[in-house]
Amino acid sequence: MHKRILLLLFFFYGISLYAQLASYDEVLEGEINSDLTLDANKKYLLRGFVNVNEGATLTIPAGTIIYGEKSSKGTLIINRGAKINAVGTPSRPIIFTSQQPAGQRGAGDWGGIIIAGKARINVPGGTAVIEGGTGTIYGGGDNPDDNDNSGRMSYVRIEFPGIAFLPDNEINGLTLAAVGRGTTIDHIQVSYSGDDSYEFFGGTVNAKYLISYKGVDDEFDTDFGYRGNLQFLVAYRDKNIADISGSNGFESDNDGTGTLNEPRTRPIFSNVTMIGPLVTPDYTEYNPNFKRGMHLRRSTLTSVYNSIIMGYPVGLYLDGENSVAGAQSDSLQIRNTIIAGAQSGKNLTTNVSGFDVSSWFKTSSYSNHEFATSAEVKLVDPFNQSNPNAIPMGGSPAASGASFDNPRLSGGFFEVVDYIGAFDPSGVRWDEHWANYDPQFTDYIITSVEEEYTNIISAGYELSQNYPNPFNPTTTISFVLPKSGNVKLTVYNVLGQEIEKLINGYKEAGKYNINWNANNLPSGLYIYRLETENYVVSRKMTLLK
Repeated sequence: MHKRILLLLFFFYGISLYAQLASYDEVLEGEINSDLTLDANKKYLLRGFVNVNEGATLTIPAGTIIYGEKSSKGTLIINRGAKINAVGTPSRPIIFTSQQPAGQRGAGDWGGIIIAGKARINVPGGTAVIEGGTGTIYGGGDNPDDNDNSGRMSYVRIEFPGIAFLPDNEINGLTLAAVGRGTTIDHIQVSYSGDDSYEFFGGTVNAKYLISYKGVDDEFDTDFGYRGNLQFLVAYRDKNIADISGSNGFESDNDGTGTLNEPRTRPIFSNVTMIGPLVTPDYTEYNPNFKRGMHLRRSTLTSVYNSIIMGYPVGLYLDGENSVAGAQSDSLQIRNTIIAGAQSGKNLTTNVSGFDVSSWFKTSSYSNHEFATSAEVKLVDPFNQSNPNAIPMGGSPAASGASFDNPRLSGGFFEVVDYIGAFDPSGVRWDEHWANYDPQFTDYIITSVEEEYTNIISAGYELSQNYPNPFNPTTTISFVLPKSGNVKLTVYNVLGQEIEKLINGYKEAGKYNINWNANNLPSGLYIYRLETENYVVSRKMTLLK
């Protein structure tokens, strides 16, 4: 039986015991002191701590692939006064990923991305050294600039980062340290980070459309006076992966010891969907290091609106006198938010005696809701480990009920929507086309360099995808054929049995859309395998009836 499973894995994914590290065209290393523009037709390797220094801008065009070198802890650092200009597109995202072969990648295969700015932090003296062992200084010191501009990152995937430099001193997936609101951050996916997916050390940078996928530690960590606005965030966990330090959705501190230093940590979150490991409150097959959906502690004044926190052992933990005092004074707010699916009696907790956190959360004017089970929130398939879908279904309490009347949500940054959580119940997915929920088996090695291939990729087409996914009962499989040749397109079930051969013959170069009707098949996971002279691709499809 084990031999059969192994052979199936080799068959579908082409894993080889002799697979090599991904090849590259150029190495990025050392100091970048003047403007540098990369070439999307080349692949790059980050070697060691790569510092973009003050006055320099690193421009990364759409479609560029950059590998992080594991042995040297490859890390990209945008220092104070430098800029990054990394702007991908939905069809051609910029990809930072592991150099390891498909099937052999893991959290912490390389460092991550650090951006340091000159905005205010609450550390005495106004500057500090970022964790992770890079020696990077952040903060504006005696002359801070909350409007500081460190550039732009849009449509960027960061896969398998988060290497541990020293115990309790790790590099996060994306670190934003004293980054100012002049910086643009949107459409970012951090997957399989060995530490936090995102950490904000002070500063005022705003962000939209962030994905945290199967990280090890926390999803969104905020501290040292961070005061930005964030909207449309989604986080999905692998139930087996959590950090010994305790993995949380939100983890927020004013600083490391909980002082009242100004500026206070007071981020504003709206339209977040946080999916923890618990399919049901009595579900016991998950890593015991999972802790809380929201751990608000050490004097933080974090506020959360129009959001869903579900499937964590504890939903909300208000930790410490100063954070509770913030809730009592209305400086820390939670409004129009759903907490669901925690272990029995643990949706809402605190360690401060005399404060009834449940009564506070359920204050009528706050319009919050608590549910015993995640199923009551009625999302499509949020716990799917390979193709999650957190869109509200018909009748979901998240399909309506959002409010943006609060003055904290004014000012033009927050988009006014009716729904709670990250996704529109109409089915519109802002993560479609550019996000990747199976980076472990994505093959970034392109074996053909024909001009036709380059032209097709430059036009913004994907090699292969199917839509919709999940589907019922039809889906369209799209692919690009860079030159004429023989093509096989075959559908299999998870046992490796052939279901249907959709193409088996000669095709002219071009883009193809092949419809597949699974009306007579049961619900489940299916796999299509596309074989051409230029590449072989296998993709998972989920039939939901």
